[in-house]
Amino acid sequence: MKEFKNAVELLTLCTEKNLPISEIMRQREIILGETTAEDVDARMARVLEIMKDAAFSPIEKPVRSMGGLIGGEAKKLSLHQTSGKSICGNLLDDAITYAMATLETNASMGLIVASPTAGSAGIVPGLLLAVQKHYHFSDEQIQQALFNAGAIGYLAMRNATVAGAVGGCQAETGIAAAMAASAATELLGGSPKQCTYAASTVLMNMLGLVCDPVGGLVEVPCVKRNVIGAVNAVSVADMAMAGITSRIPVDEVIDAMGEVGRRMPVEFRETALGGLAVTPTGQAITERIRKSK
Repeated sequence: MKEFKNAVELLTLCTEKNLPISEIMRQREIILGETTAEDVDARMARVLEIMKDAAFSPIEKPVRSMGGLIGGEAKKLSLHQTSGKSICGNLLDDAITYAMATLETNASMGLIVASPTAGSAGIVPGLLLAVQKHYHFSDEQIQQALFNAGAIGYLAMRNATVAGAVGGCQAETGIAAAMAASAATELLGGSPKQCTYAASTVLMNMLGLVCDPVGGLVEVPCVKRNVIGAVNAVSVADMAMAGITSRIPVDEVIDAMGEVGRRMPVEFRETALGGLAVTPTGQAITERIRKSK
């Protein structure tokens, strides 16, 4: 298996070997990691196990975050869904509930999978677990889809960044949403090219998003941005499956995201020195958290 440095090379490998993105990435992990297929599959099974626990537990047993700013929101979303008053539809309701629940787990020091980061950890499991529930995919199929998500994350890490401190929230929730949309597209029968269209379009929608955590914590606005990332991914996966293409290739969008991140003022890159973090309410919350320690 040859290494791939960008989506063009990834798609070439998919064509040459007649394999989906997920299997190209899986074989890369086996060969370049100098390990066995059994070991790689076992590790991905553990990833899915952690994702499920992080997404499901707070719905049943809400937990407060370390900063006290969030806790119980996922439970409220679940109850709202069962009330019959939701306007999103069941799959989207589940996706945003699982995304929010995962960030509640993270903010309360629970175990999560950084996919690709802790602050964006809800988007990939949020969408994939919702798709699994409503389309009855097996755990093995979801594990395979996670390799697809990993390929998109790898391309972003190699050619730009996934760190909010380097590229803002566009690099965290933006890439997470791109990973989720691509994986969901493959799960639902999309081609490798359609997966890259999904990833490209998602990231376009989130270019320029700043990282401005109130109090420097992954609580506000991070949790709700994971919800929006999941919504973004759902809508774009549907567009890709409908045959709607992306005019800008995903490699170029990733490059553009990296450039935007480099030009972004330091105040908007996870420093809590700009944006929502320095609003009057944001500063008051920060001071209250400091005094409580």
